[in-house]
Amino acid sequence: MNGKTIIVTGGGSGIGKAMAKKFAEEGANVVISGRNADRLKSAKMEIETFEGQVLDFQMDVRIPENVKDMVATAKKTFGRIDALVNNAAGNFICASEELSVNGWNTVINIDLNGTWYCSQAVAKDWIQNNQNGSILNIVATMAWGAAPGNVHACSAKAGILAMTRTLAVEWGSKYGIRANCIAPGPIENTEGVTRLIDSKDGYQKAINQVPLKRLGKVEEIAKLAHFLLSPDAEYINGECITMDGGRWLNNHDLREI
Repeated sequence: MNGKTIIVTGGGSGIGKAMAKKFAEEGANVVISGRNADRLKSAKMEIETFEGQVLDFQMDVRIPENVKDMVATAKKTFGRIDALVNNAAGNFICASEELSVNGWNTVINIDLNGTWYCSQAVAKDWIQNNQNGSILNIVATMAWGAAPGNVHACSAKAGILAMTRTLAVEWGSKYGIRANCIAPGPIENTEGVTRLIDSKDGYQKAINQVPLKRLGKVEEIAKLAHFLLSPDAEYINGECITMDGGRWLNNHDLREI
């Protein structure tokens, strides 16, 4: 990844920060974006392996103008963009019949619309400059399964999966742009798991749902992301790789077997 430039949205914490750190360790220039400026600055200090390697850019993926500014600043700073990781996401638990219009729109706008705004903005730059590139979207197994209380997030992730496959065919055939997904399971030290597993019983229940009897690690997702953006994965396009310890396949409580 020496000399490559990779944008990671939601790069100030959790999986996003772990991926950005892995890319930096492999020699890439990294752009991390998010809404919390202090968190981004802290992440930058942790990620950088040499001065000027990481650009922290405060922005909101729901605002197309913010996205365009991020792309322009990344180009001005590093000269080119080689890959985009759409990791920014939002979610909260709510019964479907009680979900407000604002609640629905908030998650759809961050997850689905934000992924589209960033993907199109970066792809336009690649197309204009006759450059290949790679898009990696972070989804979840709820994209093809079900997660009661998450109808907004399920719908958004399903849309991102369909978007990814469509762009893999359309932009892949026309411009050589690859698009893939990772669907992580419950990953430790992430805001989502911390928020959703708010009790000892909830934590143990989550563990019991995973055949491998543990939560995933952010570093494991980062290594998979690195592979998918590397030359070793140049023939992988339109794919969604699940990394959840087999959780989505498990329809039983393993304590009863």
